[in-house]
Amino acid sequence: MRGLSGSVTVALGVMASGTSAFTGAPVRALHRSSAARFASARRVLAMSDVSLVPKGAVDTQEYRVFFNDKGKDISPWHDIPLKGEGELYNFVCEIPKFTKAKMEIATKEPHNPIAQDIKKGALRFYHGPIFWNYGYLPQTWEDPNVKHPELGVMGDGDPVDVVEIGSTKLPQGSLKQVRALGCLAMIDDGELDWKVIAIAKDDPLAAKLHDIKDVEEHCPGVVSGIREWFRWYKTPDDKPVNEFGFGERALDAKETADIISECNGHWKALVAGKTEKGKLWTP
Repeated sequence: MRGLSGSVTVALGVMASGTSAFTGAPVRALHRSSAARFASARRVLAMSDVSLVPKGAVDTQEYRVFFNDKGKDISPWHDIPLKGEGELYNFVCEIPKFTKAKMEIATKEPHNPIAQDIKKGALRFYHGPIFWNYGYLPQTWEDPNVKHPELGVMGDGDPVDVVEIGSTKLPQGSLKQVRALGCLAMIDDGELDWKVIAIAKDDPLAAKLHDIKDVEEHCPGVVSGIREWFRWYKTPDDKPVNEFGFGERALDAKETADIISECNGHWKALVAGKTEKGKLWTP
């Protein structure tokens, strides 16, 4: 199976520096009640073991990766906290770097397992490998009912995407604490689809990267590479190139933190039943 040969070790919110994201030990995750989802991320919460449970055969439409806590399925979208320790965020890796299968959490299925995207009845693959680890921030939602005041477009209805630029290929389903360095406002088919650029806490470059300007200094070409990859990746399917707001510039870490906070607010409204959720699955 792709990217899964055991379980993952991470203490969400209290992970020790240098902890591996793939050691064969159980995932360490925060298990919270619905009320606790709205508590401060800095609050000390009970820890419990979480494991990855693959079901079905890889490269089939039935393949799923569930997140399981003591024999009970949990949602990697709703049950994993957004905030890690300090300024860090928790990141769920859906697509390891250098792979092509378009994996994503199934937002409309119970407990939101990772599955391969299907388009026109066929499994979806990128036409070339993605060069970074790709996933999302839990407990965020780009609300399709809310129009961005400057860009004039609605959210795409998914969690906030993350492009993790570290040197390590992360396993599918792994959980990492990351620092958000900046973001791009991609506009895909008329919908706003934020791409947060982040670095894993334990990556060798993390000590040097604190803002988007640091990425430009220490990793020249990475920001433009991300922009161009996402601009063009759909064109082999006869789709138009994607556009980017704010003059195509990458927003800085402070602006990105504000965007993440706003999308966390949209998620809170979603799970509280205060906004239209359509077919999305929530606990």
